[in-house]
Amino acid sequence: MTEICLSPVVTRRLAAALALVVLGACAVPEPAPDYRNIVLSSDRSDADRAVDQRRDPEKLLEFYAVRPGMRVFDMSTGRGHNTELLARVVGPKGRVYAHGSPNLSFAAAKTALDERMKLPVMANVVPVMRDFEDPFPPEVRNLDLVTFNFNYHDTVWLGTDRAKMNRAVFQALKPGGIYIVADHSAKPGAGVGVAKSLHRIEESIVRQEVQAAGFKLVDSASFLRNPDDPRDVPVSKNPVRNDEFVLKFVRP
Repeated sequence: MTEICLSPVVTRRLAAALALVVLGACAVPEPAPDYRNIVLSSDRSDADRAVDQRRDPEKLLEFYAVRPGMRVFDMSTGRGHNTELLARVVGPKGRVYAHGSPNLSFAAAKTALDERMKLPVMANVVPVMRDFEDPFPPEVRNLDLVTFNFNYHDTVWLGTDRAKMNRAVFQALKPGGIYIVADHSAKPGAGVGVAKSLHRIEESIVRQEVQAAGFKLVDSASFLRNPDDPRDVPVSKNPVRNDEFVLKFVRP
């Protein structure tokens, strides 16, 4: 039998490669947290629990697939309901950026967010005030997740360059990063024409615009859908629960 002799350098390289294989085989994904317990946390406010009734945050968090340690950007944070939930999930090793636009800023929402920021659970949250077209500070890159809940339609009547906005989201996410867009559904064919009058947008328009930025649509959720919504009245005056879509895109 021929004996093969390897140089010390080759031996070390083979050992290192073998170690990586072994480590990879042993590595396990970060386990999903108990989203239900997070939503039921005793220190959450009554106001947030009221919002829960129409947002189903346990299913939203599960759909996000958000995990401890992630870096997340919450577009158009508003009063911070979604932001706080994200902060609770990612924990002290993670980071949440709470974005607001100067073009869509309301005094009541700002006051509510300022008060929320005093909570210990918000210690890992960084407020960001920037235009929708350029929402990310230069140092905010390689994000795991961007969420944009129920305000995409507002970028229409604000005159936002949505192609530029979605490209900015694409660039800020790491490969494999997730972009969530949830909004109030308009009737097929309505396009963006009811974005201000009804605060709704046609789902197909969002799909087209986000995919045009390079994203791939990988999932859509049905837990906020309501087929009984006529979708022809403003969302704030709807006698029934609003029909809402939740879309998941990934940066390839």
